[in-house]
Amino acid sequence: MTLLSRLFPTLLAALPMLATIARATPEDDAKTVADLDTAFQAAVKANDAATIDRIQADDMILVTGNGKTFTKADHVNAAKNAERTYELQDEVPGTQKVRVHGDTAVVTALLALKGHDQAGNTFDYQLWFSDTYVRTPAGWKYFFGQASLPLPKA
Repeated sequence: MTLLSRLFPTLLAALPMLATIARATPEDDAKTVADLDTAFQAAVKANDAATIDRIQADDMILVTGNGKTFTKADHVNAAKNAERTYELQDEVPGTQKVRVHGDTAVVTALLALKGHDQAGNTFDYQLWFSDTYVRTPAGWKYFFGQASLPLPKA
């Protein structure tokens, strides 16, 4: 038996421990995901299809308060076609919360939206959203989102 064949089982057993040691802290992960979600909201506001494409997982889905669903392709195409022009597409300061559980993180925040669509219809409302991110070999990816109905005006 060679030295490598004798060490291989030990090295293989140590891999999960080494991965855990190298992994960021939950606080670091929360900061990374918070920044990523803020960047995603800015990309939507700017109709930045490349950034939306980079942040979202290929099988991403969003479910809105009225029951409609949107895929990554829907988001990317909406940005490329500038289906909406935003004055506001911003998280309300102080409302973003990130909870990390291993390789999953959930961002919840109040989002303010204001602008118009291609037909000239205007919108101005707030809604709550939850965005779920998963850690992948390529980094954190936006995997699932759920948005409330627009909130009543105060």
